[in-house]
Amino acid sequence: MHGLMNRSIQCFLRDTYGAATWAAVARQAQLGFENFEAMLSYDDALTDAVLEAAVQVLGRARDTVLEDLGIYLVSHPERQGLRRLLRFGGVGYADFLHSLEDLPGRIRLALPEVEAPHLVLEDHSSSEYSVLCHAGLAGAGHVVVGILRAMADDYGALTLVEYQGVAPDGAERIAITLADDDFAEGRRFDLAMQVTP
Repeated sequence: MHGLMNRSIQCFLRDTYGAATWAAVARQAQLGFENFEAMLSYDDALTDAVLEAAVQVLGRARDTVLEDLGIYLVSHPERQGLRRLLRFGGVGYADFLHSLEDLPGRIRLALPEVEAPHLVLEDHSSSEYSVLCHAGLAGAGHVVVGILRAMADDYGALTLVEYQGVAPDGAERIAITLADDDFAEGRRFDLAMQVTP
């Protein structure tokens, strides 16, 4: 697993639950070090060990931890990179959904060594969609659920996002009902980043 993903899990646990919780997770997972390096690669088993340790330390289900990670990746003030990348998908939530299949390519432009999940959007109607998530990390679909829910809030859309399980081909299926694309005022987004001197 690329270090950027491991580092994201570490930052999520530390920023959400505190440095002591992250230290407890690192001990439980028997990392042997305190911090992941974002540009290194790690064995996938190490990522699983960290997630299982987080489940034990937090006393929460793995699916919930992964979904909260997805929400964190989009909504935490210190982690705006993914949000910016996702917002380039369109002016409304429906546009954003239709841009999901292009996301791995956009990620590869910035980080060629990162293996992004392969996402396929299925249109059932103008308000009913499914997303199929093919990824190397077991339960990655729950991270995508968190991202989809956080992005609905970001756009001000009223949606229902439900994890539906694993399809026979191994893809994780997520159902999305878009009740109102313009339900509330979304978060401010500018194409140009604000630079402070």
